[in-house]
Amino acid sequence: MAEERLATRTQLPASAESQKPRLKKDEETKAEWKGHDFPRVMAQEFPILEKQNWLIHLHYIRKDYEACKAVIKEQLQETQGLCEYAIYVQALIFRLEGNIQESLELFQTCAVLSPQCADNLKQVARSLFLLGKHKAAIEVYNEAAKLNQTDWEICHNLGVCYIYLKQFKKAQEQLHNALHLNRHDLTYIMLGKIHLLEGDLDKAIEIYKKAVEFSPENTELLTTLGLLYLQLGIYQKAFEHLGNALTYDPTNYKAILAAGSMMQTHGDFDVALTKYRVVACAVPESPPLWNNIGMCFFGKKKYVAAISCLKRANYLAPFDWKILYNLGLVHLTMQQYASAFHFLSAAINFQPKMGELYMLLAVALTNLEDPENAKRAYAEAVRLDKCNPLVNLNYAVLLYNQGEKQGALAQYQEMEKKVHLLQDSSSLEFDAEMVDMAQKLGAALQVGEALVWTKPVKDTKSKHRTTSTSKAASLQQPLGSNQALGQAMSSAAAYGKLPSGAGGTSHLTKPPSLPLEPQPTVEAHPNEASAQIREK
Repeated sequence: MAEERLATRTQLPASAESQKPRLKKDEETKAEWKGHDFPRVMAQEFPILEKQNWLIHLHYIRKDYEACKAVIKEQLQETQGLCEYAIYVQALIFRLEGNIQESLELFQTCAVLSPQCADNLKQVARSLFLLGKHKAAIEVYNEAAKLNQTDWEICHNLGVCYIYLKQFKKAQEQLHNALHLNRHDLTYIMLGKIHLLEGDLDKAIEIYKKAVEFSPENTELLTTLGLLYLQLGIYQKAFEHLGNALTYDPTNYKAILAAGSMMQTHGDFDVALTKYRVVACAVPESPPLWNNIGMCFFGKKKYVAAISCLKRANYLAPFDWKILYNLGLVHLTMQQYASAFHFLSAAINFQPKMGELYMLLAVALTNLEDPENAKRAYAEAVRLDKCNPLVNLNYAVLLYNQGEKQGALAQYQEMEKKVHLLQDSSSLEFDAEMVDMAQKLGAALQVGEALVWTKPVKDTKSKHRTTSTSKAASLQQPLGSNQALGQAMSSAAAYGKLPSGAGGTSHLTKPPSLPLEPQPTVEAHPNEASAQIREK
């Protein structure tokens, strides 16, 4: 052992000495090359195009765009504009800054520098899509698909482009192809929205059920599915899915808003207001939130508070006809007929195909002592609404009070036909006051033997004066409340003989907004529309 240690000790200076000749050789080599510029000339003629790419990438992901653009400018000057990655990142920055046309030109330059790269063509198509040139975007996406046939994003984005062109069959085909290549939540969402745009709620529910099976913790999917069930009146499943969404995300304001609207629908106004208080902390500027809060106060007969909340909702969303509808309803309840006329007229401008708006407008005009225009409004309501017997009943009351018994009889008979159709198609319970009013009018018109009802049906929820159908939610989605319709709907109250009422229901929904690209989407838009559910 001693000998070995000694050997190691004696080897160390030997190895150190052996390095001296090597160092000498290096110095001699440097001396020989001194004065020659050949290596430096080669470095200038053939620069490394990607030497600053790491720094560009670092600044970009840190969102330090000014520093990133400075490095890009330096890199492009050194490479004479041939660095593809620098051009690509600069185009991305331009797009983020809203300069879509400039980004398109830069992406096209990238496509010229690397024509076999599908990603460059995808970005060109994306910029064309953002410019609204959907057909041109489809052509570029098809070219990208030839280079990469296994990219689900290309199929997904083709489907989105076809949606904007209203070519839903082709859109469904492309989205199904995307799901076949790679399943993603956003593709399911877009496929479900196609069915919603086509008005096929059942198929939309099937798609969202598959999406929830694939991604059971996606709160957006759970909330949307719950809202669809809520729209169909299937409250048990709606509550189940909304509850699951709140389990995964207790602060999901869309789910809380929908749950509150369910409670509001069943008359639990205080509990609904408690839910809305939570939502108000998350989204204090939400028009549906303040609309529903206003209708809660409306159901509690706090009309001044209701008007304050509804006017705030109207300030936030001045073009939402549902808010204007409800404002008109509250002002009718408070017998402020001029204000009611103002808001109902505005609602008709945004929703001219809804018969019930014309009926409520006729109520306001009747109380403003303008029977001629009231008749015109009723006539338009009868033309547009082929299902609601209230329109014909109110029109008949107005005509009877004006002494036009023949016209009143014709409207009464039309109302009977609608009631028979409703009774045959479903087991609806009609409001007690509506039945009583129809019986009185029938007796006054001497058609007592042809009365539809033999006795009034007892109202299950409201003890206030109303002539709206209390169970109409199975066919249409109510916008107003039975409790609140009592004093508001006296279409002939000023004429003293036969007061009548008017209800409000609607099955209309807003078309959902569509995302531009496979990225996380904001709210969409069926969620918001379904959350605007009014209490019965």
